[in-house]
Amino acid sequence: MLKITKYKWWYIAVSALIIIAGAVSMCTQGFNLAMDFTGGTELQINIGQQYENTDIENMVKEVIGSNPSIQKSGDGTTVVIKTPELTNENRQNIYSKIKEKYAIEDMNAAVISSENFSAVMGKELQKTALVSSLVALALMLIYMTFRFEFLSGVANIIALVHDVLVMLAVYTIFRVPVDLTFIAVILTIFGYSCNDTIIVFDRIRENLRKRKKETLAEVVDNSINQTLGRTISTALTTLFTVVVLYFVGVESIKTFALPLIIGIISGAYSSIFIAAPLWESMSKKSS
Repeated sequence: MLKITKYKWWYIAVSALIIIAGAVSMCTQGFNLAMDFTGGTELQINIGQQYENTDIENMVKEVIGSNPSIQKSGDGTTVVIKTPELTNENRQNIYSKIKEKYAIEDMNAAVISSENFSAVMGKELQKTALVSSLVALALMLIYMTFRFEFLSGVANIIALVHDVLVMLAVYTIFRVPVDLTFIAVILTIFGYSCNDTIIVFDRIRENLRKRKKETLAEVVDNSINQTLGRTISTALTTLFTVVVLYFVGVESIKTFALPLIIGIISGAYSSIFIAAPLWESMSKKSS
């Protein structure tokens, strides 16, 4: 049987090292903000035939030196290209490469639109992400308090904040673009991690009634071990799906899948090694 509570500070130390590494990376290089947050240029071009996104992506990357956002539009013959703000020279170079690749006779007629967009939406997204996260945390604290008790809610919130900080560390260390999927990833991890934590606390509540001769640490350890198989099975089955999405999905899917993979692992870890052991420590101090 795993003695989780005995070595809880070691488990917390592992998480602290990852979070500190993320904080250092955040201070030195910041986040890799996507165009939703920084603004840029959007080109819409009617190619007149089917094409592969990767071909367009490679051509644009040769010109600007970074990965653009490529989307198909309409019947699949129109491409929408989003890049950091382009100079006139870069625009013309992109047009020339596409014209040559797809034998477009009149490039001026093929260009549907070419315009810069601002980062105003990025500011709105930052506010939305913060408000959504705080509301979700508040509702979860209220739910956990009513279903169990206040300290269970506090331990759950600490575990959720841990998951977010680990995920932010991944974003900045691996330079994952922070884009529209950022809010979705955070809220998904909140729900996933909270669900696992509830299962553990529910078993703790049952064992507190049945195992009155055991110490609080023993009850917590037994409860975690009894739910360990379910937590691991849930994490693995979810991971299988998301990992497949990461390897076969397009770039926009990959930027969603990678932090979600880390979030699922972190959520399972915090449910086992962070939330319940912390609750045990806080309960001892308050009694």
